[in-house]
Amino acid sequence: MYTEDGNWDLVGNNLKIFFIRDAMKFPDMIHAFKADPASNVANPQRMFDFVSRSPEATHMITFLFSPWGIPATYRHMQGSGVNTYKWVNDKGEAVLVKYHWEPKQGIRNLTQEEADAIQGKNVSHATQDLYEAIERGDYPEWELYVQIMEDDYHPELDFDPLDDTKLWPEDKFPWLPVGRMVLDRNPVDYHAEIEQAAFGTGVLVDGMDFSDDKMLQGRTFSYSDTQRYRIGANYLKLPVNAPKVPVRTNQHRGQMDIRDPKESGNNPHVNYEPSMIGGYQEATSEGRPEHRPTYNAQAMSAPIDRPNNYGQAGETYRNFEDWERDELIKNLSEALAVCDKLIQDAMIEHFTEADQDYGRRVREGLEKKQKELEESKMDNKLPGREAGQSKYRQGSLAENEATVDAVKNSHEADPY
Repeated sequence: MYTEDGNWDLVGNNLKIFFIRDAMKFPDMIHAFKADPASNVANPQRMFDFVSRSPEATHMITFLFSPWGIPATYRHMQGSGVNTYKWVNDKGEAVLVKYHWEPKQGIRNLTQEEADAIQGKNVSHATQDLYEAIERGDYPEWELYVQIMEDDYHPELDFDPLDDTKLWPEDKFPWLPVGRMVLDRNPVDYHAEIEQAAFGTGVLVDGMDFSDDKMLQGRTFSYSDTQRYRIGANYLKLPVNAPKVPVRTNQHRGQMDIRDPKESGNNPHVNYEPSMIGGYQEATSEGRPEHRPTYNAQAMSAPIDRPNNYGQAGETYRNFEDWERDELIKNLSEALAVCDKLIQDAMIEHFTEADQDYGRRVREGLEKKQKELEESKMDNKLPGREAGQSKYRQGSLAENEATVDAVKNSHEADPY
């Protein structure tokens, strides 16, 4: 977001929680979710192998394998900052904050079968839907809400408020509307305006700060490095990433530096500070008391003391509608069916800890799916048949139908 004080990035996901709370395990999680490094073949066993040893992921898996894991379109998708941030007032006092984007068009999700059918016709259906909606003047809007909590330990809660695998209960911490986003223009150059857009949790303005959320701390260290590797050392000087206000810094040089000479201050020969002969002077914090967090315990690298890995996962399962639970069980059963039995048993144990019915239904669904797989091995034929030219080409009728089907055949949902 371009502000009068510089840029502010709010980086998040469509789902409001995450798989892990330990930033040190983030590279391992990414590796586990990618294809096999030897065969380059994707296999759900890799993901479930990791998740089976990470019980805090049970909540996220419950959302991911339900219809909430497949938004119908970008226009009908929620957004969330996921991590916990801080707001700091002009007295240096801070509160904890969570951000939520809610689509005014409503929330719509797809089942796996519906998504497979749509993606089989058009893998870019969500991009096409968003682009065409903006072109015809049907501008999508999102309301920005925040939840606010005092910056404290909160012993009355059965979870750590800085745990990114948890939701803050709305009845205790209500959603407060604070802003609105409207997408009213399509990019002129997709690469320049979208592909090269770079975001990071460390891009903040005065009045906003980091909490001690362990994942947020790790993301803040890593995201800027990621963008420097992906785009280049001076990625912040690209038009899409540059602030819309003057920049006063002595940081320059490197590949593709496009520093404006006007940014050199009153003496272009001085690119350091302090100096007696010109150049910039460090800004003071006069009139802006610094926020000084209070620590009542030892600061250390240690697990949180209120993990509660299963409580909210079970609550989310029970809050789903019947068809959403059916879809969750079906998707988990099909994905786990190809996994090692040790992994299957561990995952069933996690689901059972969250909710007895949850674990029982996954176990029964898994047994049924494995029986089907055994029977299908008897019919060992090559898939498909000889074919000529594909009927699915760019701009084909099928592609356009898929874009419409994503909205028409999806399911409305209420915010959680």
